[in-house]
Amino acid sequence: MKKDCLKVLGILLLASAVCVAGDDSKTGTAGAEELLLPVGGRSIALAGANLANVDGIEAVFWNPAGVAIMQGDGEATFSHMNYFADIGLEYGSIGFKAEGIGTFALSVKSLDFGDIQQTTEDQPEGTGVTFSPTFAVFGLTFARELTDRISVGVTAKYISEKIINTSANGFGFDMGVKYKFGPNTPLNGLKFAVAVKNLGPQMQYDGTDLDQEVVPPNSAANAQEEPLRFTTLAFELPSTIELGLAYDYMISPDNRFSIAGVFQNSNFGSDQYRIGGEYAFNEIFFLRGGYTYAPLEGSSTNSTIFGLCAGAGAAIDLGGVQARLDYAYEQTKYFVGTNTISVTLGF
Repeated sequence: MKKDCLKVLGILLLASAVCVAGDDSKTGTAGAEELLLPVGGRSIALAGANLANVDGIEAVFWNPAGVAIMQGDGEATFSHMNYFADIGLEYGSIGFKAEGIGTFALSVKSLDFGDIQQTTEDQPEGTGVTFSPTFAVFGLTFARELTDRISVGVTAKYISEKIINTSANGFGFDMGVKYKFGPNTPLNGLKFAVAVKNLGPQMQYDGTDLDQEVVPPNSAANAQEEPLRFTTLAFELPSTIELGLAYDYMISPDNRFSIAGVFQNSNFGSDQYRIGGEYAFNEIFFLRGGYTYAPLEGSSTNSTIFGLCAGAGAAIDLGGVQARLDYAYEQTKYFVGTNTISVTLGF
C-alpha cells in the first residue's frame, strides 16, 4: 500500500505543479469547444464532479482511467442532449475487455446545428440555400488496472469541424489516473483522480470558401481582380487539468450516499469548482444533484453560465444484460436549461 500511495502522490504533485490560476483574459480564444460539452445523464446530473468515482464506459469522456473498471466483458452507452439554441448533442461509445491486456473503447460525439440560412456579401438576406455545419469528435481509449487500487487510461481523439467548404481537423489526447483505498484501510471508500484533457497541436481552418477575387493593394486604377485565399488564425484546443476526490458512504447495506468534488484548471478561462452527490437504493434507483462554480478573478461572481444540476436514474436486469437509464437537467443562465438522457448497457 505504501508504494501505491507514493506513486499516486507523485502524480498528484506533478499535476499540482502545473496548476496555475485560470486566465480570464483568454476566455473565448480557444477553439474546438465541442470537446468540452459534457455527455451522460449520470455525470451531468453530478455537475461532472465524479472524476474520481466514474467507472466503465461512462468514464471515456470524464476520466479514461475509469474505463478499466467494467463490471462485465463489455459496455455501451448512448446519450442525447437538448443543448441551448436548438443544438442537439449526440454521443455513443462502446468498450470491451481484452484479457491480459486491458480495456479498449471507441467513442463518437457529434453536434446537430439544424439547417442554417446561407448568406453572402452580395446576398445578406439569404441565398435561398441552407447548410448545416458538421462538428464531430472520434476517440480511441485504452485503459488498464495496474493494481486492484490504481487504474490508468488514455484517449486519442480526432477532431473534425466543417462549415460548407471550409474545415479544420486536429488531434488531441486525454490522460487519467484513479486511486482508491482498499477495504481494509481506515480510508475505505475514499478515491481520488487526476485527468489532463485536450492536449494537442493547434487547429486552423482552410478551404475553398476562403477564396476571393480581389484587386491587389497598391494596384493601378485599371488593375484586374486576382484570386486570393484568406488565411485564418490558428487556435488552441481547450486544455484542462482536473483533480477529483470522492467518498462512498454506506448508510446501510441497501443505501449508499456518494459525494464528489473536482477542481478544474483550464487554459482558456476561470478555474472551476464542481461538487455533486448521489443517493442509491440497492444500486437500482438513484437521485443526484450537483453545482458548478467558476469565480472571476478578484470577484465572487460566478463566470460560468451553468449552475445547479439534478437528475435520476434506474438500473434494470434484462436477463444477462444490465441496463441503466439516466436523466439530467442542467440550469443555464440566459438560456433554457439543458436536458440529457442516456442509456448504458453492460454485457
